[in-house]
Amino acid sequence: MMKNLTAANQLTILRIVLIPAFVILLVYGFRGWALIVFLLAGLTDLLDGLIARSTGQHTELGAWLDPVADKLLLVTMFIVLTLPEIGSANRLPLWFTILVISRDIGIVATVAVFNLAVGPRTFRPSIFGKIATATYILTGLVTMYFNYLDRTSAVATGFIYASLVITFISAGHYLVQTIRLAKSVDKNGPAATV
Repeated sequence: MMKNLTAANQLTILRIVLIPAFVILLVYGFRGWALIVFLLAGLTDLLDGLIARSTGQHTELGAWLDPVADKLLLVTMFIVLTLPEIGSANRLPLWFTILVISRDIGIVATVAVFNLAVGPRTFRPSIFGKIATATYILTGLVTMYFNYLDRTSAVATGFIYASLVITFISAGHYLVQTIRLAKSVDKNGPAATV
């Protein structure tokens, strides 16, 4: 168990631990501190990957924990920035948050169904998925920054629509990958790999 607690995995765990602090700070109006905590959490995402690659400390725990930490952070950020009760100058639209979270639920459900139906498969993140994650983080940062300034911003709105576009592109790409995988499994039998 201790060999799984690499420096990279400890940073990933720190990201998960920072999520409640981020929510509490944002809900209670400490927008500057919430922004700093979110930025720190985003930095752990960058650093854990760099450390794992540079030291060769790839673990099965990290392979599962890192995407879970990313999803938890982003879903939490989307939900909190959608709440009308926090009185922010820039709120994320409810329809936008529903679409982004629905994309993630669809991807997770697809992976689960494939793993249950035809056996373990490795679904590597696509470049569009990585771009989507980066765009979501930037959308959150820009929105929180202008909320900290207590100013509505067209820049924040622009990032929301950029996130919407990449959400549809990445969802379409995952759909195409899933269809290809399904055809491969049908043609080659359950032993086919991704």
